[in-house]
Amino acid sequence: MRRDEPAGLILLIEDNRNLSEMVGEYLESRGFGVDYATDGLDGYRLACDNSYDVIVLDLMLPRLDGVELCRRLRVEAKKATPVLMLTARDTIADKVSGLDAGADDYLVKPFAIQELEARVRAMIRRDRRQVSPEVLRLADLVLDTASLRATRAGQELQLSPIGLRLLTILMRESPRVVTRRDIEREIWGDGLPDSDTLRSHLYNLRKVVDKPFDKPLLHTVQTAGYRIADLDQAPA
Repeated sequence: MRRDEPAGLILLIEDNRNLSEMVGEYLESRGFGVDYATDGLDGYRLACDNSYDVIVLDLMLPRLDGVELCRRLRVEAKKATPVLMLTARDTIADKVSGLDAGADDYLVKPFAIQELEARVRAMIRRDRRQVSPEVLRLADLVLDTASLRATRAGQELQLSPIGLRLLTILMRESPRVVTRRDIEREIWGDGLPDSDTLRSHLYNLRKVVDKPFDKPLLHTVQTAGYRIADLDQAPA
């Protein structure tokens, strides 16, 4: 069926042929365009050479694994394409490693194909959403929402797309505390993640924004939520 606007162009990097065919055929039947790669190096080349709305990326791949592929995509190729990582590993360490490499979300195998579609659509909606450009400042932390460039003390911060969205939400509301539910709804919409996803992204954000510097700016407020604030300046 032809549509006025394509649902989106997806790069599916998966070496399991049966799973790849099932996911690809389903997404195509739902109006998406799908490109395929069965190993990490081919997937990386396609991701660098083309513009995709979402990359669906298996963690375990021949020639180049998903974590390293995602890291290279963010650090070397400077690509901000949203990445949904597929993994059979359901441990916090594995999830953190994928998110730390730059993945935006993950889905644990086996999964419902409808959930994969819902997450892909949510990622595309977020990425296409237009926001008015502005420069946000807090102490020595600066975020340019037009260029998606964040710096602290003049040093450029390497953040994942979800990390940038988190930082934008918290800096726009600073010094107000933002609840966990409000953050999840802003980033994931109706496709709320499991309880570890936001925690992992906040852990990675804190490592980049606070760990190399003397003064912490990202604060957890027990039972309330999170905020970005200079506690020497912000009201209690």
